[in-house]
This record gives sequence, structure tokens and C-alpha cells, in this order.
Amino acid sequence: MNSSHLWKLLLVVFVVAWSVNEMNPPTSRNLIQVFEEKAVNNTDTNFTAIVAQAKKLEAENPTRVYGSLWDAIGTNDIASYFPTYAKGQTTNAKRTILNRLQRDASGQIRLGLDLQGGTAFLVGVDVDAAVNNAQQQGTNAVTLSEIERAHRKQEALTQAVEVLRKRVDRFGVSEPIIQPQGEKRILIQMPGLSEVDREAVRETLQKVAHLEFRMVHRESDRYLQQGLVPPGYEILREEVSLQDGTKGSRAYVVSKKASEGLTGKYVQRAGVALNPITSKPEIHLTFDAEGATKFGNVTKAHVGEQLAIVLDGELYSAPNINEPILGGNCQITGNYDLKEAYRLANALENPLEAPVEIEEERSVDPSLGKDSIESGIRASMYGIILVAGFMLVYYMLAGLIANIALMLNIVILIGVMCSIDATFTLPGIAGIVLTIGMAVDANVLIFERMREELEAGKALRAALKAGYEKAFSTILDANVTTLISSVLLIYFGTGPVQGFGVTLSIGVAVSMFTALVVTRLIFDWLIYKNVISSLKMFKLVGKTNFDFLKLAKPAFILSWTLVIVGSGYGLYRGSHALGVDFKGGDNAIFEYTQKVEQTEIRNVLEKAELGEFTIQYQSGEKERLSILTEFEKGSKVESILKSSFEKAGFKLVSLDKVGPAVGMEIVKSAVVATLLSLLGILVYVALRYEFSFALGAVVAVLHDVFMTLGWFFLTDRQLSATMVAAILTIIGFSINDTIVIFDRIREHLKMGARGSFKEIMNSALNETLSRTIITSGTVLLSTGALYIWGGGVINDFAFTFLVGILTGCYSSIYIAAAIVLWYHKGEKPKTSGSAVVMDRAVETVEVR
Repeated sequence: MNSSHLWKLLLVVFVVAWSVNEMNPPTSRNLIQVFEEKAVNNTDTNFTAIVAQAKKLEAENPTRVYGSLWDAIGTNDIASYFPTYAKGQTTNAKRTILNRLQRDASGQIRLGLDLQGGTAFLVGVDVDAAVNNAQQQGTNAVTLSEIERAHRKQEALTQAVEVLRKRVDRFGVSEPIIQPQGEKRILIQMPGLSEVDREAVRETLQKVAHLEFRMVHRESDRYLQQGLVPPGYEILREEVSLQDGTKGSRAYVVSKKASEGLTGKYVQRAGVALNPITSKPEIHLTFDAEGATKFGNVTKAHVGEQLAIVLDGELYSAPNINEPILGGNCQITGNYDLKEAYRLANALENPLEAPVEIEEERSVDPSLGKDSIESGIRASMYGIILVAGFMLVYYMLAGLIANIALMLNIVILIGVMCSIDATFTLPGIAGIVLTIGMAVDANVLIFERMREELEAGKALRAALKAGYEKAFSTILDANVTTLISSVLLIYFGTGPVQGFGVTLSIGVAVSMFTALVVTRLIFDWLIYKNVISSLKMFKLVGKTNFDFLKLAKPAFILSWTLVIVGSGYGLYRGSHALGVDFKGGDNAIFEYTQKVEQTEIRNVLEKAELGEFTIQYQSGEKERLSILTEFEKGSKVESILKSSFEKAGFKLVSLDKVGPAVGMEIVKSAVVATLLSLLGILVYVALRYEFSFALGAVVAVLHDVFMTLGWFFLTDRQLSATMVAAILTIIGFSINDTIVIFDRIREHLKMGARGSFKEIMNSALNETLSRTIITSGTVLLSTGALYIWGGGVINDFAFTFLVGILTGCYSSIYIAAAIVLWYHKGEKPKTSGSAVVMDRAVETVEVR
């Protein structure tokens, strides 16, 4: 073996070894077990009591291991058990230690919320309100420049991220994700969040807790009697308990501005204590150094007056200042119970300077996540077996080599995803399966080229070299056009759509590596060792001579007629054709033990006056009930179903809540991503080939998109963000097949092939027919596995792709090729692209 093969072998071994290392360990260990193992002194009474309590809580709720350990630790100081982890931590050592332990226990394959269960919130932050509040602080209003406003907005968003992180920490959720999304939103993912905690989290996240200390006017009572409000003041009411036990209110004339700018941002700690006399909860505040000074100045200057404590614009209390308070401590009393007092204290200790609102919420029950993992893995395995089996039977030894490359492809793909901490989602699993189907595409192109060279009488070594060289240009163009779509998925997509884009992009790059380097290396080694001197392959399609373009016009008309019918039906369905991702709303999915007729459910929900809603039973491995309602109505549907149909045993397993604003942005990003994909393909194909080829390719892609959408609407399915990923992938796949045909047409034109342009095109279509059938067939096998065994959202995804595959094969001939022929009016064009030589990218050195 020469030096060229040696470095290729070392490269392959290194990449595979690195990938395996990145995947290890693949799954997580039990956190409580790691907690025991890592502790320095794990035998004392206190520590064993913590572990025993954690295991007890875990047994009661196995899906909440992290929360069980958090609750078991309680207020105990565990820093002494983990001195290395707690080093340098003066506050929040408990959180730091558990996060480190969680990372030690975590496997490299990270599962998304749709696979492990949990809740994701997309929180909108009113950064403009925060900036306006900042402008109004002080005696005179301040006008900020655009640059200053942008900086203040960024500060408000960053502050909101940190505040929400502290609030989320209180719920003891394993590895929560809190990160900015754009300029005014924050994504919060909380794995394993229980249904019981969900409402508390929702309320806590939205609590602005803008605390202000304002002065009550000295002559408040007189102004109230006269019905007057002096400039710079407003009337606020405090809720009070009357002697008869009922609740009333008392009005005060209160300044609109915080005295000396004293707000909640100066609060260092907030705790709850019971008043020894009234036994009612009080909130005790401790200010930081600057806040203590401000508070001392205010109380010193206003002895004998009332200080209004205002939270989120509501007056909680207005105590008298009897003497200066210089210690930086105060108490807030109000009409709230102990639970409310703790939530309020949490918000005060972590105040938000900008109002927030939950714009999107997606919840998945852990049981549904487990089902998704099982169905996803099952579909993946079946897809791999079907594709690998076909390649082995059809291409024999060459198929075996392709299967080796396919297995390495999967290993490297997962290894790369683990190395970048990518999250595996349900659409991501679909992306892996589709990558499996598309990974053999390059091998099929190479093998079919080798077959042609062998049939032309060349020796195996020469056929091998020519096969790789001639296929390289097509492989490069096909994969670049797919990458254009997948990169746009990452850039413009959200959540699972981005995950799918990442998977597909990595898969495309890895499949090129395994097809061009790994398989070539194996072939060269076998020839060098004289193990093979010929290659046997089955031939599904022999030499054909169909006049494909004879039927171009009627096929073109029929095809666009179907597009118009399908699109028209989609318009007729209107908003019913759109899922919550696009029109906003709540999509609640339930499991049940006893099926209830849709008419009964509809009658009950109509009485509740929920507005517009849709009821649908979803078939699959487990039949589930899906109810689509207006925004913020999903929780109400859950309570109505459980109370009205107790015997049915309804259990909420998934809840998607998407605000109208978010839905419109998803629509916008989907349209932009599609248009940019088409533009990118148009430019690339025009540069590599000729404008007419680019025009034909783009029109064919548009045809495939609208045809797929038409069949999607005709089967009464609802369009979702995940379907955008499927459609953008169809764009990549559709252009692949078109590129193969165009590449063969260009090759004939450069070689000066005889005959009319129509005859040259028909010749190219016949020569590539076998490749088209085989590559489409392998993708159909893997996608069919998704459709049959994938379940849930994967079923819709697979259906979309199945239609796209069949449509893409058809459109390459009767849309793309036909347009090129008509554009040139049957005359031969002069192609501008130049052939790409294999040796430029993959060095070819013959074994001697």
C-alpha cells in the first residue's frame, strides 16, 4: 500500500475513533448514584439521610430524579461533601454542585424534550418598556440615541435571562436551558417538568415584580376628599381586611416615581416569615449597600410620612415611617397566603426590569417521549435494514462495501452531533433515516458509472478510476444544492426544524466523505491484494430507448392541473389547513382508556364557549385525541374533558401553545427560507451549467413544493413547522435527481454528441433511468419505514417526503428537462459550466 492510501486509512481510522469517543458514554447514569460516588464523605448520618430521602422521592416519581435529589437536599449545606465542585462558590453552591454532577452523569446523546418529556416556553420580553422606564427615571426625562436604546434593550434582555434562570432554579429541574432567541425573546426548556409544577412555573416566569418605593402625599386624605390628584401623583388602592372578615380597599395619593429611584433591583435577599402576633406571612427584604443608603436617606427625609410599597403597579402596603431605617431591612405585609408569599419573595429576589409574556409553550409527557424514542429507533433500524439489504443483493460485493461505508456514515454522523452538543429530536431522527437513504445515492452514482465503463470493455482498475472521476461532478453539484436548503433550515428555522437542518447538513458532508474516500480506499486495497478482478452486479433496467419528451406537453398540463386542484383545496380549507405553528393557538393531545365519540366531545366544548376548535383522532401505534383551540384555551379543554368524561381516563401527553405573533413569524421565516433556497439553487445551477438549466430546475422545484402541499391538503393534514423542514428537504432531493440528468446532458453536449437536442436529452434520460429508479427506491425504503413505523409527527413528515420523492423523479423529466428543451426551441445550447475533474478533490493514485 502506497503513502496515499496510508494517509487515507489513517484519516478514516482517526475520524471513526474520534466519533466513537465523542459518543461515549452514550446514555446517562443515575444522578443519585453519581451523587453518592462523587461525595468525599458519604457515610455520615446527614448524607445517608439525604440519599435515602432522594431514593424514596425517585421511587414515587421516576421521571424526576434531579428534582427528587434537589428536594431531598433541601437547606442542607453539601459543599463539604464536594469541596472540588464547590471551590470558589460563596452563594448558590447547591446549584453549582448539582449541575456539575449532572454533567458527569449525562450521556453524550442528548435528547430533546419531544423524546424525554418536559416543557419549553418561548417568552417575549418587552424591552421597549424597560428602555422607556429607564428614560423616565430621575427628575427629568432623558432622550436616548438609537445606539443607546439598542444597548439598553440588549441589557434588558440579558438581565431577563439571568432573572429567569434564577427563578427556574427554584424548581429543581435537570439541566434547564435558558437562552436568548433573537432580540426580544427567551427560550426556556425544562426537561422532566411535571404537570403539577407547570402552572406554577408559568406564573413565576411572567411575574414582572417591578418593585418601587414611592411616597404617599402628605395631604393624601384632603386630595381624596376633594377628588383632586396633584401633578406627578396617582391614586392607588391597598387591599385591607375589614372587621367583619370581608376584604375592602383603601385609597392613597401616591407619587408616580420611585423615591430616589429606589426599586427592586437594589433588593439583595427576600424571604418569608410569619408575623408572631397575626400569624400572617410577611416578606422580609434586605437591600444591598447602595440600596441601604438610598432607603436610609428616604426614611430619614420623610419621618412621619407614609411609604408606599408598589409591586407591578399595585399597592401592597403603605406603612408609616416612624424613624429612619438605616440597616437596609424592611417588611412587606399584604393579603396573601403562605404559598403566594413564597412566589412573591422569589420574584422580588429576582426582579424583572422588563415585562414578559409567554408567547409559545410546548409540553410533552415523558411517557409520550418514551414511545417516540421506541418508534423512532424502530423506524431507523428497519430503514437501515431495508436499504442495506437492497444494496447487498443488487450490487453484491460493491453493495457490501457501500454498506460498510453506510455504517461508518451513521457512526460519524452521531459522533459529530455529540461533539457539537446537538440535541436529538424526533425530526432529527427522521433526518438520520433520510440521510441513510440519501447516503447511498453517491455510491449508486459511482457504481452505475463503473458498470458503464466495465460494459465498455475497460479493466476493473480503469473502470474504478473513471467511475469515481465521472461521478464526482454530479455528486458535488447534488450535495451542494442540498446543503443550500439544509443551511437555510438552520438559519431561519426554529427548534426541531433547526435540529433537522443540522442533522441533514452533517449527513450530507459525512456521506460525501464515506462515498468518495472510504469506499475508494476499500476498492483500491482489494485490487492491490488481487482479491477481486471483476465486479458482478444485478441490472434492474437494461438499455432503454424511451421517447420521454414525446409526452412532455400533456404531462406538463396534467401536472400543473393537479397542482392547481390541490392548492385550491388548501385555500378552500383556509385556516383549517394550518396547524398551531402557523395560525397560533393551543394543540392539546390526549391519551385515553375509553374512546369518546367526537360529537359528544364537540357538544361539551361548544357549551363552554371556547370559540373555534378542531377535534381529530390520530391513528398510529396508539390512537390519540388531538384538539386544536384558540390561544390559551388548551388548559381549559383539559379540565373540561377530565370532568365531563371521567371514565374515559383522558391524560394530557402533549400541549403546544403558540401565540399569533409567533405563528406569523414562522410563516414569514418559512416563506423566506423557501425563496432563498430557490434563489441559491438558481444562482448555483446557472453558474455551473446554463441559465435555461437553472430556470428548469427552479420551476421543477416549485412544482414539487406545490404538488406536495396539494396532496398534503387533499389528505386533510395540517401544515406545521416540521412540514417546512420536509418541504425544504424535498427541494434538496428534487434538485439532486435533476442535477444527475442535467450533468449527463452537459456531458453529451461537450462531447459533441450527434442528433437533435431532443434526442440528446432523451438519450441522457434513458442512461440515467437506472440510477433514478435505484436512488429513489432506496430513499423510498427508508422513508417508507418512517411512514409505517415512525408514528406521530414522523408519519406526516414521511408522507410529505414520500410524495416529494415520487414527484421529484417525475418533475426532473417532464418539468425541468421539458423547460430546457422548450427554452432553446429544440436547438442545442452552449453550456457555460466546465467539467470537474475528480483528481482535484480526491487524489487518485494507482496501486502498483
